Amino acid sequence: MSHDEEEIGALLAELYEVISGPPGERDWARFRSLFAPGARLMPSRRGEHGIRLESLSPDDYAATRGPIFRQSAFVEREVARRLVVFGDVAHAWSAFAGRFSLEGPEALRGVNSIQLHRGPDGWRVVTVLWDCERPGVPFPGEAFESPPPARHKLRST
Repeated sequence: MSHDEEEIGALLAELYEVISGPPGERDWARFRSLFAPGARLMPSRRGEHGIRLESLSPDDYAATRGPIFRQSAFVEREVARRLVVFGDVAHAWSAFAGRFSLEGPEALRGVNSIQLHRGPDGWRVVTVLWDCERPGVPFPGEAFESPPPARHKLRST
């Protein structure tokens, strides 16, 4: 595994870790530190009004998800990854599984499309675009080559 792959792997592990936990406040300063200036988090949604793409800054995400996380446990983990690094840009297809309790059953699965950039301070997330499994859109587990590599700490908190 290259140094870039290790750094990106640590960053992705931290991204999942910082939003996961029991009901309560998350470390939003730590969360924000993972993103490049101008970064976006973009869930694809389907509802009675059709398909829409929500676009959130890291601050928007913290403001909208913070109240939910204060009331409910949420644990999300990466289950597989495909990563391509080219120079100072990288793209990770990161399959995830989530649950709404610390030890409960898996409640959702999906895929994050994560774009990253290497800047003066190292690798940072530029965009996270995701969708979740639903009827007619099965989880693409077989499309991933292998589980993510072992976690490495990016930096101390």
